[in-house]
Amino acid sequence: MLELTAGQISMGLEAADKATALRMLAERLEGDGLVAPGYLKGLQDREAQGATYLGQGIAIPHGTPATRDLVFTTGVRLMQFPEGVDWGDGQMVYLAIGIAAKSDEHLRLLQILTRALGEADLGAELRRAESPEQILQLLQSAPQELALDDQLIGLGVTVEDYDELVLQGARLLRRAECVGGAFAASLLQGEPLPLGDGLWWLHSDQVVQRPGLAYLTPDKPLRYLDQPLNGLFCLASLGDAHLALLERLCGLLIEGRGRELARATQRRAVLEALGGESQPDWPSLRLPLANAHGLHARPAKELVQLAKGFDGEIRVRVADSGAAAVSAKSLSKLLSLGIRRGQVLEIVAEPAIADAALPALRAAIEAGLGEEVEPLPLEAPARVEDEPQALPVSAPEAGSQVQAVPAAPGIALGPAHIHLRQELEYPLRGESPGFERERLLLAIAEVRGEIEALVLRSEAKAIREIFITHLEMLADPDLGDEVDTRLKQGESAPAAWMSVIESAAAQQESLQDALLAERAADLRDIGRRVLAQLCGVQDAPEPDEPYILVMDEMAPSDVARLDRDRVAGILTARGGATSHSAIVARALGIPALVGAGAGVLLLAPRTSLLLDGQRGRLVVAPDAAQLARAREEQEGRKRRLALADAHKGEPAVTRDGHRVEVCANLGDSAATAKAMAQGAEGVGLLRTEFIFMAHPQAPDLATQEAEYRRVFDALDGRPLVARTLDVGGDKPLPYWPVPEEENPFLGVRGVRLTLQRPHLMETQLRALMRASDGRPLRIMFPMVGSIDEWRQSRDLALRVAEEIPQADLQLGIMVEVPSAALIAPALAREVDFFSVGTNDLTQYTLAIDRGHPTLSAQADGLHPAVLQLIDLTVRAAHAQGKWVGVCGELAGDPLAVPLLVGLGVDELSLSASGIAEIKARVREFSLASARELAQSALALDSAAAVRELAERF
Repeated sequence: MLELTAGQISMGLEAADKATALRMLAERLEGDGLVAPGYLKGLQDREAQGATYLGQGIAIPHGTPATRDLVFTTGVRLMQFPEGVDWGDGQMVYLAIGIAAKSDEHLRLLQILTRALGEADLGAELRRAESPEQILQLLQSAPQELALDDQLIGLGVTVEDYDELVLQGARLLRRAECVGGAFAASLLQGEPLPLGDGLWWLHSDQVVQRPGLAYLTPDKPLRYLDQPLNGLFCLASLGDAHLALLERLCGLLIEGRGRELARATQRRAVLEALGGESQPDWPSLRLPLANAHGLHARPAKELVQLAKGFDGEIRVRVADSGAAAVSAKSLSKLLSLGIRRGQVLEIVAEPAIADAALPALRAAIEAGLGEEVEPLPLEAPARVEDEPQALPVSAPEAGSQVQAVPAAPGIALGPAHIHLRQELEYPLRGESPGFERERLLLAIAEVRGEIEALVLRSEAKAIREIFITHLEMLADPDLGDEVDTRLKQGESAPAAWMSVIESAAAQQESLQDALLAERAADLRDIGRRVLAQLCGVQDAPEPDEPYILVMDEMAPSDVARLDRDRVAGILTARGGATSHSAIVARALGIPALVGAGAGVLLLAPRTSLLLDGQRGRLVVAPDAAQLARAREEQEGRKRRLALADAHKGEPAVTRDGHRVEVCANLGDSAATAKAMAQGAEGVGLLRTEFIFMAHPQAPDLATQEAEYRRVFDALDGRPLVARTLDVGGDKPLPYWPVPEEENPFLGVRGVRLTLQRPHLMETQLRALMRASDGRPLRIMFPMVGSIDEWRQSRDLALRVAEEIPQADLQLGIMVEVPSAALIAPALAREVDFFSVGTNDLTQYTLAIDRGHPTLSAQADGLHPAVLQLIDLTVRAAHAQGKWVGVCGELAGDPLAVPLLVGLGVDELSLSASGIAEIKARVREFSLASARELAQSALALDSAAAVRELAERF
């Protein structure tokens, strides 16, 4: 897109007449390499066809279609003539803008220029300007009008939730050419502001081309943050163009007229209330513009003169653009539309003149408005196809099998207990402050009793601490005072309660502290519990016998409610193998399937289910034979696990004598001893960020050394593989602020962050080496994608090692980025080892966010593409005599273990609770057969095919 710059402007020139000024412009355009010799003739011919005077002391001389071939590069040059140049008919020009245009690229520039023509005394200001910067300011500082017309109003829009409504608003603004393609993403990241009466305001100033406001209402009642969502304003903000509209809207809300907008059924009513531009219901015509350079000055002037011949209003706009129509009698307004060749004009005229005006305008436009035009190419009519309809979702039938993502191994039987989060409706205004306060106190007391019972019931200290925190939040006096204030203002108990809870949660999240973000989730959790009490909504009673918990997706806050004695299995509609529900289920030892599809949420309560967490299968209402086989497998699995537990201290050796080291993943130094008791042969991944996230500021050398020493001491000489700090991007720390990133998974995280703060990495390395005291220490750097990143990290570690000599030190990298696997042959010559992080490697290889609500089920680490990268890494390492470990979730999947061993992986590191089972799994096969299995898997074309092959192994 063309832009005005100071370097394009020549100041304080003199020209005796227009011919001299044209010659000066042609020489400047030619001298700057924009045009070939002879372009002056094109400027002269254009002036002969019609003056290029624009108004307000500005002329825009340009060539003809015949001189288009003389243009090398589209561009402009500006010349100021303080004494003025007579452009004909007494029109004095103080600024001449010479245009060299190969096509219609300059029309967007004319839109900028013509906005300035409405400014009073612009010509005099241009004449007095003393610098190019002043000229630019005069041309570009004219305030832009806020786009708000029929095309930006969407009433009764079919959407399912808040996000879809926001996307529809962004789509309207983009159709109106107000914003660029990335606007929708920036809008979704914004924090909406509730205005009352179910109206919300959301804005962004990112990638905005011109200011505009879209207003939408959903086709059915929606709620957002547990408040009604009846209407949404989406603002593309640019400068102060929206301030007048905002003042008008505030006035409407103060007058209590917000409901008029929320209940509007006609666009005209909304526009009248907001003062927008309503497209009149006048006779109209549509026709394409065939002029080669679009609606530039000469044809626009012809159109203006023709329109002025009719005694009535005529308006023009680009059809279906969303842009407001402008008067056909204003040259500057027409030029501001920037209409290009091939675009369709929509022209409306007052009924009194329409019969005469519209045919005359059609004939003139089709004739070229004074220019010779080439006909537009004929296009085959677009074939209108029905939009694909989403297939109706229904519950799986009795006897059917549903394939899902295996998340945690084991067989589970039991009735379905469907747990869905309900949308709760409540009035915004209350009966009286006293009555509403009493309702709220009773609800809080009821929830407090429930939580106290959960505290007593919970065996795990971490879960008890979560609920104790909830009790403290319920007793927070500040929350109570704020709610009381709202009750006195007439709000209902649920409305006041949820407003305060959401405000407090949003404030904590804004601090970008990982721990406070968890507290925000806890706040919303207790908020919903109290709200459910106020609304008289209770969860369906749990079945008496162990049941299959069926949910849309399990959030971290749902974990604390799980009773392992009651929940036989977990089934979710969404999620993947690395989703929260999958990780939690594996940690608790509960068989689980995830990503089973929305149909499972429609199962009738207490439907009998058979869940196979190993094969990824769900059987609905199984028959007697299926139940018998499942119970037999359950018993067999119990026996195998008991046998595995009895031999957990023994090494993992295949039938043909090949040993595989099995270690533990740790995120807490205190868990080391327990992991060793589970049979771990060392720590294959110490997530060192746990120390940093537990402190309000970066932990010093002594603090880190003490934590690492605890791990070494508990290992009793076994090796420790420590990952250097892996934060940033999606895992920020409050005391190391990182600029907000559009895609944090591809941003500054892992080694990229610590290399930017080498003193912090050096402190961590120093603490690890001081704590080792000669014991086996392996340090690996996360998110390495290039040899340069590895070398910078290695060199820093070696400098520290010179000061603190190590008896047994190895340095390696995490293979999480596909580029690291692809250059593994080069890296293997320098590293001591590789550790494959299959969670990140899978999401980067398959381009699927492992936390995505609908796609994460496809992020399967057994995809052949991921296995190919692991194979490449292992072969490269072994060629140099180096070892390879796997520390992602795949290492804990019994189905994946023979494949990993067959690919040559030397070490598996996983959650401590699964170590005994994985060791036992290694003892069940030979290395030779595992190699055959792995080679066959590499030749397959999908993760599903690999899993099917592995099941038969």
